[in-house]
Amino acid sequence: MRDKTDNYWMADLYGELQLEPPGAKRSWLAVVPGLLLVTIAACAALWLSEHYGAPAILIGLLLGFALNFASEDARLLAGLDLASQTLLRVGIVLLGLRVTFAEIASLGAGPFLALLAIMACVIGTGILAARLVRLDWQFGLLAGGATAICGISAALALWSIIGSKRVGQEGFAIVVLGTTLASALALVAYPALAGALGLDDRQAGFLIGAAIHDVAQAIGGGFAFSDEAGAVATVVKLSRVAMLVPLLIVVGLLLQRGGPRDAGTGPVLSLRRGIPWFIAGFAALVTLNSTVALPPMAGEWGASAASFFLLLAVTSAAIKANLSGILAHGWRSFVPVVGSTLVAFILALSFAHFI
Repeated sequence: MRDKTDNYWMADLYGELQLEPPGAKRSWLAVVPGLLLVTIAACAALWLSEHYGAPAILIGLLLGFALNFASEDARLLAGLDLASQTLLRVGIVLLGLRVTFAEIASLGAGPFLALLAIMACVIGTGILAARLVRLDWQFGLLAGGATAICGISAALALWSIIGSKRVGQEGFAIVVLGTTLASALALVAYPALAGALGLDDRQAGFLIGAAIHDVAQAIGGGFAFSDEAGAVATVVKLSRVAMLVPLLIVVGLLLQRGGPRDAGTGPVLSLRRGIPWFIAGFAALVTLNSTVALPPMAGEWGASAASFFLLLAVTSAAIKANLSGILAHGWRSFVPVVGSTLVAFILALSFAHFI
């Protein structure tokens, strides 16, 4: 059988690896077969999620694994690359419709600074945990960043900057699986723990919004406690999402400086060349959403499109992943996600008492 790694080719500035050779001439019809496959799998994931309650991202990841054999078909490569790269970045841009500057300002200076401290410690924990179990620090950065910001969306955005040359499809799939499972467990456990610990609505909202990874589950967990806690959790969680752009810029500049482990990977992000279009687009939509009263339908459609594009990207990444490589990683690969999740909960609970 042909080794899947032989199919990958260098793609762009960010160190991405893609299945199709760069510069290959093709018509727009070439992307249809692969894109159709991913779209069908994503729609199936949404249907299963609606009927059985499991997160759509998790189901899409599992369906992608089940369709992993399809990446051997050359006719599907262009569409798989489009879903995991271009549509991913479009989805990141559309995430800007979820955030406004007014929502961030309403949080207040004290809680916001506490939130920044939690996020920094969580990212540091991911990197440290990765090094403790002898994994690459960039894998720990991906795991810690996904945990600190907004789960799968942040993992996808960070992966676009880090690139699959540094963290492979398999490592990305492990982070997606780990953060999805952690968010699902937190949604069930954190509201109950907040009640058992005697937290008031504002404290519980801060804890849930600061400690649960996924946006929908953080907001849902807040409202599961109370309406007031849900409102606080929404503001806290969206404030974390707003930190995505600064984090991406810092990570890009950090990787650009490089080091012994980064030799030969090329530049990642340069302020001289300009900010990558999807980061600039995200910031532009946040600004637009903050200054212009957009129709509610536009925000709803934009948020839905963002979620669907990110689901396509996750499903495509799973189809392209090397399953034997995932199995070879073992339990150690989940340590950064688990460690970051525990630190996020402990610190959020500690700061919640001062909110």
